[in-house]
This record gives sequence, structure tokens and C-alpha cells, in this order.
Amino acid sequence: VANSGFLSLCAHGRVTGLALEAGAALSHVTPVLEGRTLRRGSRCLGVAGDHLSRHLQRLLRDRPAEPAVLQALTKKVLTQLKEQYCYVSLDYEGELREKGSPQPARFQTPDGRWITLGKERFCCPEPLFRPQLLQHSCPGLHQLAGQSLQALPEHLTRHMLGNIVLSGGSSLFPGFPERMCLELNSLFHGAGVHVEVLANPKRGTAAWAGGAMAASLTSFRHSWMTKDEYQEHGAQYVHTKF
Repeated sequence: VANSGFLSLCAHGRVTGLALEAGAALSHVTPVLEGRTLRRGSRCLGVAGDHLSRHLQRLLRDRPAEPAVLQALTKKVLTQLKEQYCYVSLDYEGELREKGSPQPARFQTPDGRWITLGKERFCCPEPLFRPQLLQHSCPGLHQLAGQSLQALPEHLTRHMLGNIVLSGGSSLFPGFPERMCLELNSLFHGAGVHVEVLANPKRGTAAWAGGAMAASLTSFRHSWMTKDEYQEHGAQYVHTKF
């Protein structure tokens, strides 16, 4: 048993830093110091990949389109559209105002229908930074990261800002690392701190990779429930041991 934020850091060769996880069901901000998660700085955002897929579906249904297109919007098609053509804008308001932005993308569904994506390409992931677009009153992921860091002692904050690690499938949008870096630099402007956002190309499975690495360390044995323990006590023993 281990915190996924810690495992994401392990995958990037770190045991101290700030893990920003954007997965399928939830997004998390987790500060980790020497392998120990700091609960007072941990934050959770109820916007993630599944919510973005539904948001994309609403965006496509709300525009004037051929009825045939709406029939093609299966969960599988929405996921493919999101992963292949959506991106995070570095200037959301500016792109909304600009006509003909972005370059439209055409996608053929498995049943042969065509779907064209325009502004939906960058509007789809924007709720990660503006949850109010989904009627959520909570701050965006970058603001939660700022709150997390401000809850820590100043010397730790400075160190964390140089070790921000992204993980999870919803962090794979093109432009996501750059936007996160831009937003955090804006939040901590004037603090004289260098913000470093680490975005491994394989960050979609960073927690799994970090788990494989951590489980191979001898120091991790205290976090194991052995097969013999499982067979003797059953699955509920995990609550007793940990």
C-alpha cells in the first residue's frame, strides 16, 4: 500500500516534490517529503478524465450538427476524440475570441461517420483549470497546487516548486505542462522562485511504474501484506495491518 502521489514521484526518480495527478475519476495534489506524504497540503479536485469526456459530449450536442453525428458519440468515440485531438490552450479567452481558431480536426467514427472538432478541441480540457465550466465551485488544479504549497513552510515551498511532477492520463493533453507552469509562475510571481514542471512522456502510467520501482526496494517491505497473511486473514487484513 502506498500513496499514488509518492509513486508518481518515484517514477521520476524523486522522493520529495509535489505530485499533480489528473486521472480518470479524480485529480489530486500531493506534497511529499522524503517519501512521506504531507496530509495538510494534500488537495483533491472532482474533475478528471471521465468528466471531460462528458463535457466534450455536451459541447458537441449543443452545437448545430447533423443528427447522425450525435448517434456516433459513444463512450469509446468520445475517448478517442479527446485523446487524439484535444489540447490545453495557453490563452483560453484569446482563442475563444479568435475566429477560425483552432484548425478544425476531422475524425471518422468506426461506423464511417465524420465528426469535425473546432473550439471543442481546447474547451474540453479547460475545466481542469476552470471547474466552474462544469458548475463546480472549487478552484482549478493549478490553484489547488498553490494552496497546497502555501500550507507548507516557506523553505519547503521553494523546494517543491522545483520538483513538480505530473501524472495520470488527463495530464497527457498537449499544452498541459506548459499551462500548468504558466499558471504557477503567475501565482508565485515575485517570489523569486523557479517553477519546474516535470512531464515524462509516459506519465499516464507513472503511478504504476513508480509502484514497480518502490516495491523492489528492501525498505518497502513494511508496506507489504504477504500472500501467507492474505490466505490466513483474508482481504480485510489490509485494514488491520495498515
